[in-house]
Amino acid sequence: MIPTKIKSGKTPNWQKSLSRALRHRDELLNELRLSPPVTDSDREAAGVAQNLFPMLVPREFAGRMVPGDIGDPLLKQVLPVAAEIVTKDGYVSDPVGDIASHAGAGVLQKYHGRALLIASGACAVHCRYCFRRHFPYADHNAATDHWKKAVDLIAEDSSISEVILSGGDPLSLADHKLEELVVLLEAIPHLRRLRIHTRHPIVLPSRINDSLLAWLNRTRFRVAVVIHCNHAREIDDAVGGAVARLASSGAQMLNQSVLLKGVNDSVDALCDLSETLFDIGVLPYYLHMLDPVAGAAHFAVDDARARSLIRRLRNLLPGYLVPRLVREKSGTASKTPL
Repeated sequence: MIPTKIKSGKTPNWQKSLSRALRHRDELLNELRLSPPVTDSDREAAGVAQNLFPMLVPREFAGRMVPGDIGDPLLKQVLPVAAEIVTKDGYVSDPVGDIASHAGAGVLQKYHGRALLIASGACAVHCRYCFRRHFPYADHNAATDHWKKAVDLIAEDSSISEVILSGGDPLSLADHKLEELVVLLEAIPHLRRLRIHTRHPIVLPSRINDSLLAWLNRTRFRVAVVIHCNHAREIDDAVGGAVARLASSGAQMLNQSVLLKGVNDSVDALCDLSETLFDIGVLPYYLHMLDPVAGAAHFAVDDARARSLIRRLRNLLPGYLVPRLVREKSGTASKTPL
């Protein structure tokens, strides 16, 4: 297949937008009329954090942040801070056992009937709490050898009925590359469903273009698109339009969030998120407890508070708007509800 860039004679708009993304913390702070850390030690520590896990923030996402507000819930998710270099017992590089579940060729198998493909190591945004911030993508990527090894592994296991495209973010791949993969998967008779985990519709809604929708409309699979949104203010008209376009392809739209201290750990924030998601046609699916990844301990919310928040949500919202509060534990047969 011919790459989209060559077909059209120009780079797709979403790739142009991504090339203009903010990549340095001071650049982002300047955009928001905020000052860098006051002390030399804080500045140095924040710089170390940025070097360990590079910053990447699309300008479209930064544009939804409130200028002058260092506590903005969108900013907190993406700004490198000194707290990231503080070590804490129990916070590790592989918090959910991805490496142990690697079956080969970028295929992870944790749960019965499902296989997850590391389709790309790239994302449209680098979230500071990311559970794969230390993941060795170069050694575990399904795109190697034009997907052949990964697809062969799935074809050999007739118990697999669903493939999950993850990463990174699978929508970081060009559409011709994604379609190439899906066509190969469609030839496996025991596969029925395709699930796509992505943050692109939230942080870079221009990614949901005609070329992407064209192959989604053609696939034989039942498709679920699981977006990742943590706060209602991440959703604007452009995001609503992107989600509506995905839904028009027949995809079931779901959302998964992470419970994050200082971002969405209040009843008001979680209610607003669920209701705003439903307004744009997305059902809340999971609310994840923070995976204990090294560098993200400052985002942790304790279990007692998390349970209290969910109990209060159940009193305020209809059941279909209350996400399932879960934790992922390495080696378990499913996610663990709290």
